[in-house]
This record gives sequence, C-alpha cells and structure tokens, in this order.
Amino acid sequence: MKTTVDIPDQALKDAIRFTKARTKREAIVIAVEDFNRRKRMAELSRFAGTGNDMTTAAELQAQRRNG
Repeated sequence: MKTTVDIPDQALKDAIRFTKARTKREAIVIAVEDFNRRKRMAELSRFAGTGNDMTTAAELQAQRRNG
C-alpha cells in the first residue's frame, strides 16, 4: 500500500540506525512490524495467569522420576 507520510528527520534517522536498514522503506517496515509484534505480545500477556498454579521445579522432577 502506498502512503505518503511526514516523518520527522531525526526519528527516521534513528529508525534507520537502530534497524540497520539499507533504505528508508526497510526501516519503516521493520519498525512497524516490531511495533505490531510488541503490541501483540503485550495483549497476550494480559491473558496470562500469574503462574501461581504452575508446577514447581521439584514437582516436575518428581513427575519425571515417577514416569
């Protein structure tokens, strides 16, 4: 999808530097994909439990010993 946007010069320079992209387009695509991945992970973590009901290391070892 073609879009025209006005991105501040320093923000774009930083994106290119941080992503090690060879082009402006590549830097923007990487940045958007990374943003989306982080948001998805944050959304998933909201649904995760606290871990209180998880098996402890000792319980897991006992289960492995007992087969």
